[in-house]
Amino acid sequence: MRAIWKRELQGYFFTPVGYVFMGVFLLLSSVMFYTTILQSGSSDLPAFIRLLSYLWMLLCPVLTMRLLAEEKQKRTDQLLLTSPVSLPGVVLGKYLAAVTVMLLSVVLTLLFVLIVAIYGQVYPAELLVCYLGFVLQGCAFIAIDLFLSGCAANQVTAAVMAFGANFLLWILDMLQAAVSSGFIRRLLSFFSLYERSEAFMIGQLSFANAGYFLSITAAFLVLTIHMLDSRRYRGA
Repeated sequence: MRAIWKRELQGYFFTPVGYVFMGVFLLLSSVMFYTTILQSGSSDLPAFIRLLSYLWMLLCPVLTMRLLAEEKQKRTDQLLLTSPVSLPGVVLGKYLAAVTVMLLSVVLTLLFVLIVAIYGQVYPAELLVCYLGFVLQGCAFIAIDLFLSGCAANQVTAAVMAFGANFLLWILDMLQAAVSSGFIRRLLSFFSLYERSEAFMIGQLSFANAGYFLSITAAFLVLTIHMLDSRRYRGA
């Protein structure tokens, strides 16, 4: 697993993918920081992080589109599937490489926190909870998009499928207001990754919602492993 993680991590920075992800993430987060914090003279970092969470919908497909789809497109997936590394090791190695790049980007946003700390008031415990929810949400998006990368025939298809799925998850929040049925509204709320992150964004450490994010992440990683296993069994 470590060899896969190292190879994929190097792949992010030997190609433009890692730089594009981090550059666009920091550019958009800088614009958001200026409009929500600097321009208004506010120190409401939780509101800023809540806004940042929408970037996962847009940018996680960039991280995951090549992880499995590229292997299939270049026909190197059979070498990977027959390598000494187990399928869970392959999937976890690729997943952790994407998460590592995501975490590096998140760490860079601490510069914004430092700016607010110099000129305003920062509450470390509240901020830590906000970042926990933010990171868990990002990990869930990466797991979902990694599974879709394995389903796609090429990188472009993987990116489109992942963005479509992420966009659908965002629409769930909008549908809740339009649906009159209480059961359907609760069902949509249950599957909404944004609804689940709200508790963290107001400084509440929710073990139930943290467990939900971890469950979604684990479920899609297991699905990815089973998908690769079935592909190896079929020899396709």
